[in-house]
Amino acid sequence: AKISGLRKRLIIKVPVLTPQLSSLWIGLVTPVPTALARPLVGSLINEVVADPNKSLNGIIPPPPEGLTDVTKAIELALSRISANAVETRWSDAAIPTAPWQKAQSDPAWAGEMILRDLREVITDAPIEKVWEAIEQIGGDNGWYGADFLWFMRGLLDRAIGGVGLRRGRRDPKTLRIGESLDFWRVENIEKEKLLRLYAEMILPGKAWLEFRISEVDGKTKIIQEATFSPHGLGGQLYWYSILPLHSFVFPTMLRNIVRSAKRKVIFG
Repeated sequence: AKISGLRKRLIIKVPVLTPQLSSLWIGLVTPVPTALARPLVGSLINEVVADPNKSLNGIIPPPPEGLTDVTKAIELALSRISANAVETRWSDAAIPTAPWQKAQSDPAWAGEMILRDLREVITDAPIEKVWEAIEQIGGDNGWYGADFLWFMRGLLDRAIGGVGLRRGRRDPKTLRIGESLDFWRVENIEKEKLLRLYAEMILPGKAWLEFRISEVDGKTKIIQEATFSPHGLGGQLYWYSILPLHSFVFPTMLRNIVRSAKRKVIFG
């Protein structure tokens, strides 16, 4: 916190807090998901005994220029963040069985009920400016309106053990396949054509948010599609219960994407 220029954190000691309870709190106040925090904190009850007869330097020799101290290492990491030069993040890693990693032989939406919210608009803004606006979605840039609702959804997700919105994005301007974007993951991206996000929030089903753009008679057509594959009756009830929110959130998002693209034409 000191190196980052943040105010000193207040630490309150709670004598009755167990490692298991602590792991639940970590998921709420840090970007680390509860599913990852619980085994990490749980392992603290095991003592680690170092063998004094074995030296780490004997296994991994120090570099010729010497070791980097903790302060310098943190400063280097923060400088890369401020310069948008972060190559990878812990949240970009996905388990091999993640739902978004489908086998090549699987057809799209195979064997699943699919519910869709499809919207489209045609604009005079050029494709490249529309794509810039779409690719910059999420993170500190927000979700083009209704940010309070997105924030509340992220807060709810964290409260029940999900990743929430704190993961942000690696770079404010560009995306790549496989990286995290708030509580989404980039499943597919084709420059100036397609952006498909897979939802990693806790849901009674699987969800995608997709943007497709194309040129039509010299104008740009934007298709925005939210897709949901419900798990049982509970999943269907969830979808239909949030449809009123969709009728506000998604038209607002699409409208503001167009506005952002037009501003980019004027101001660059």
